[in-house]
Amino acid sequence: MATDKLIIDTPEQVHLEFVLADIGSRFMAALLDWLIQFVFYLVLFLIALFALSFSPAREFSQYPVWLEAILIFVIFCMYWGYYAAFEVFWKGQTPGKRWAGIRVIKDSGRPINAFEAIARNLVRIVDYFPGMYGVGVVVMLLNSKNRRLGDFVAGTLVVQESSAREAELFFNTAKNTDFSFHQAAGLTLQEVELMETFLARRLDIPADIRQQNAARISYRIATRLGIPRESRPADNEDFLELMVKEFRNRAKYR
Repeated sequence: MATDKLIIDTPEQVHLEFVLADIGSRFMAALLDWLIQFVFYLVLFLIALFALSFSPAREFSQYPVWLEAILIFVIFCMYWGYYAAFEVFWKGQTPGKRWAGIRVIKDSGRPINAFEAIARNLVRIVDYFPGMYGVGVVVMLLNSKNRRLGDFVAGTLVVQESSAREAELFFNTAKNTDFSFHQAAGLTLQEVELMETFLARRLDIPADIRQQNAARISYRIATRLGIPRESRPADNEDFLELMVKEFRNRAKYR
C-alpha cells in the first residue's frame, strides 16, 4: 500500500520526514469524535427532559430565554470547542485522532499552538457543508497534502503518528550516565520541540542525512549554550537525548 510521504526542511536546515494521514484514517477519527459528541448531546437531552418532567413548564418554549441561551451556548461550545480544546491540550490530537493514530502539526513540522487549533476548527463548518465534510473531502482530493480548508487557513497538516517501535527507541541512552547538562535550563521551547521532533522521526530519515541533522542540531545547541565538545558524548544523538531529558527533569520542578 503506497503512502504519501512529506519531507519538511526546517529553518535550521534539518530534514524531517512525515507520512501524511489519508482520507480514510481522518474519516475514522472524525467518526469516533462524532460518536463522542453524539453521546454528550444525548446525555444533555436526557438531563433536559428529566428537568422538564419536574418543572411546571411542560414545554421548552415556556422556559426563560436565558435558560435556552445557556443550553444553546453549551451545545455551541461542545461542537466548536471539542476539537480545538483537545488539539491544544493533546498537542494536535482529539480522542478520534489518537485512536486513528494521526496528529495535526504545523506545516513547518512543529507542534501546533492554540491559535492554529482554533483557526483550523473555526473553518470546520465550511468544510462540513453540505454534510459529511463534503467540501473538506473535495478539497483534500484536490491537493497533494490532503489538507482541508481549515488546514490551509491555519497552516497545518495531518500526519500519521510515529510507530510504536519509534516510541520505544526514542531514548537510547542509559538512565545512568556520567554526563550532566545544567545548561539545558537555558533551552528555548522551540529548540526542545526541534530536538524532540528529530528524535521521534529519526528512524524515517536516511542514515547519512540523519547523522548530518544530528550533528547540525547538536552544534547549534552546544555553541549557543557554551558546551565544549569534550564535555559531550561522542554520539550526537545521545547528546540530544540527554539535553531533552535534563530539560524535562528540570521542568518538573519549576
